[in-house]
Amino acid sequence: MRIFTVSDIHIDFAVNEQWIANLSDSDYLDDCLILAGDISDSEALIARCFDQLMRKFKAVFYVPGNHDIWVRKDSLADSIEKFFKLLELAQQHQVITEPKRLNGTSIVPLFSWYDLSFGTMSDTLLGKWMDFSHCKWPESLETPEAQNRFFLGKNKLQLAHSSERVITFSHFLPRIDVMPDFIPHRFRDIYPVLGSPQLDQQVRALDSDIHIYGHSHVNRSVKIKGVRYINNAFGYPSETRIAAKVLLEIDL
Repeated sequence: MRIFTVSDIHIDFAVNEQWIANLSDSDYLDDCLILAGDISDSEALIARCFDQLMRKFKAVFYVPGNHDIWVRKDSLADSIEKFFKLLELAQQHQVITEPKRLNGTSIVPLFSWYDLSFGTMSDTLLGKWMDFSHCKWPESLETPEAQNRFFLGKNKLQLAHSSERVITFSHFLPRIDVMPDFIPHRFRDIYPVLGSPQLDQQVRALDSDIHIYGHSHVNRSVKIKGVRYINNAFGYPSETRIAAKVLLEIDL
């Protein structure tokens, strides 16, 4: 069984959805896909994506991304209700959202958010970051810090089996130094909403060998303090320089 990954496929764009449809119906039937969030905020599109991928892969793992729990097109009360509804939708399609051991490898989905600790909030970010208007939260989870604690608290950090290796994955970044130095300073105003170091604490508590993440749309593979961090975001149609737009096979 080979393990592939991709994130941020954003199939609201027709060309992105067509890429999913064009994946081979025979090449990956013995393989696993780790889908690290951001499919669409449309439940219908997410269900269609799940259906397509489950016909192409033996197993599909998934965590919701920030776009997935937007509620601008929904009658749902808030983004927490949307989150749980997506987990139910995944279960209906046999998409895996809990830790599972496959051929000596434990694959562990980690839910998370951002806690604003990766940078200083700016008026520009407040005005342009769509989560601030498209996500809705219950009163008990009004701050990003509280939202992050909620999602981290849903993670299962005790593995049922010992294994030869552990692969964890999340949508959000577990540490800011996975971002490459070449990112221009004018684009770094989004750093506060990229992730949380508390997520990396969970990655290391699980003794992860490889951690896969998405969200930044910047393809990356870097080893830091014994853990290999990988981002293989598909990204928006215009993002051809920072996103490879291919499935990435994880070298074990």
